[in-house]
Amino acid sequence: MIDKHKAIRALNPQVVTICGEDAFDKNNNLVVYDRNAVEAWVDVDDYKRLRAAEYPDFHDYLDGIVKGDQAQIQNYIDACNAVKQKYPKP
Repeated sequence: MIDKHKAIRALNPQVVTICGEDAFDKNNNLVVYDRNAVEAWVDVDDYKRLRAAEYPDFHDYLDGIVKGDQAQIQNYIDACNAVKQKYPKP
């Protein structure tokens, strides 16, 4: 899901205020923007948010280190790598 306000600002740097679907510049003038371009905009950092939501709990990794459990450590690493493959960097 895109953050429409972030997309509007990324595509229209003159925008300083957004109210609903309307965008305004610093002089409070309405800025007409391409709504289709906003819908199509892709946040290049979106993969970070998606990854963070699915990464395994780092406590499992630390627990594996403390216990010296190589299998647990490797399971954590494998789970992280699976998330990275699911949400690759753009």
